[in-house]
Amino acid sequence: MSQTVAIVTDSTAYPPRAWVEEDKLYIIPNIVIWSNKSYRDGVDLQATEFFERLKVDPVHPTTSVASLGDMKEVYSRAAAAADAVVGIHISAKLSNTYAVAREAVGLLSGKEFHVIDSQTTSMALAMIVRAAAKAAKAGKTAAEVVEVAKAAIPRTGLLLTPETLKYLQRGGRIGAAQAFVGGMLDLKPLLEVRDGAIHPLERVRSRKKAVSRMIDIIAERLAGKTSIRLAAIHAAAEAEATEALNALRDRLGSAVVETVVTDVAPTVAVHAGPGTIGIAYSEGF
Repeated sequence: MSQTVAIVTDSTAYPPRAWVEEDKLYIIPNIVIWSNKSYRDGVDLQATEFFERLKVDPVHPTTSVASLGDMKEVYSRAAAAADAVVGIHISAKLSNTYAVAREAVGLLSGKEFHVIDSQTTSMALAMIVRAAAKAAKAGKTAAEVVEVAKAAIPRTGLLLTPETLKYLQRGGRIGAAQAFVGGMLDLKPLLEVRDGAIHPLERVRSRKKAVSRMIDIIAERLAGKTSIRLAAIHAAAEAEATEALNALRDRLGSAVVETVVTDVAPTVAVHAGPGTIGIAYSEGF
């Protein structure tokens, strides 16, 4: 018997609107807290507004996971439209979103629910979600969709270079990249989200060299791979992110089947900081 499967994710994925509509995704908005007021990521506060305010507001925002009630409401809405629901969320090492999602589905009954820790975030998470959504649209069962999502995790990556590490440090998301703090101030960090946490890769002398190394590393990893998807993400640095994406696409040639340039979600940008750029990639699916 055929089974319909709905896909849920959270706003840190910040997938392009076209993906949300095409794949009929359910997005749980996480929260930006600014001057004691709460904004739902991507609903009450869009990336463009966020960065404009960040330039002038002396108060730096913080973030919070969606409430259990809001999480339950989105999962309930997804369940009403399908036989089963697969949720894929930001790494449990970076956020409590996964834990709250599991708690929310524990309060629901009557349908089949699965919740997956993507071990990543941003467009790398969105790529895993897209793979799962394609499987769901192809008529796969919920169990099969889960397997597709889990198989996509090790074939997906995210590298980024922030202008500064102070935002990651302030938000407690810095992980092993703490080793870079306190070094020479003119060095630029190159970081990677790997195994669910932020890891340091290299420190280089300039922003330009950090971006160049990011391109080199990803090109080396993807050499000989097929069905490559690339996404440049940025925190108010679109031109620079686009240039990096184009350079990497030129390196990889016809193996690249899709490219996207998108803002970083406000709830991610709070921790990454303005000026951050990164590249997410996937291969083989």
